[in-house]
Amino acid sequence: MSAETLAAIAVALGAGWASGLNTYAAVLLLGGVQRLGLVSLPADLHVLASPWVLGLAALLFALNFLADKIPYVDSFNDLLQTFIRVPAGALLAYGAAAGLSQEVAVIAGLLGGTLAAGTHVAKTGSRALINTSPEPFSNIAASLVEDVSVFGGLALALSHPITFLCLLAVFVGLLVWLLPKLLRLAAKPLRHLARRRQRT
Repeated sequence: MSAETLAAIAVALGAGWASGLNTYAAVLLLGGVQRLGLVSLPADLHVLASPWVLGLAALLFALNFLADKIPYVDSFNDLLQTFIRVPAGALLAYGAAAGLSQEVAVIAGLLGGTLAAGTHVAKTGSRALINTSPEPFSNIAASLVEDVSVFGGLALALSHPITFLCLLAVFVGLLVWLLPKLLRLAAKPLRHLARRRQRT
């Protein structure tokens, strides 16, 4: 496997993984490094460097950044983001691999969407657990760690694809083990809302 192919796969899977945590941060980083000429992304991702795309991503990132720091608002935001993070992860992964072949691009899109879904469930479930604590500082800390993880993880995927893919494999293994618990935690806000409706 050539270095170019490996780099495209790392970017595809990295974009899918990162999208599950924060789609807007992923778009900002990928578009930003392309815009600044620090890396050359696959052709189908060049659109991320558009000033319009970067501007909208920055605005949505700022709104998400604030919502993500407030207890319970973050869980509601995560529920809404379900309809954005997973398809965005699939699209970004597809675009990153589109230059290799159509078959590889479709497979990358499927894997990217799956990674985004898994990461999103992990984030949503952990936030539901954190929201059981009355103080807001754990929410702020968790949100900052997630944002740093997106920027750091994608930077690693761009600069050291093999290292990133090895760490991603470890993450997937842990996620498969934790997934049943995380799904129960992710559904907790929905059950809470259902109970409140029954009381009223």
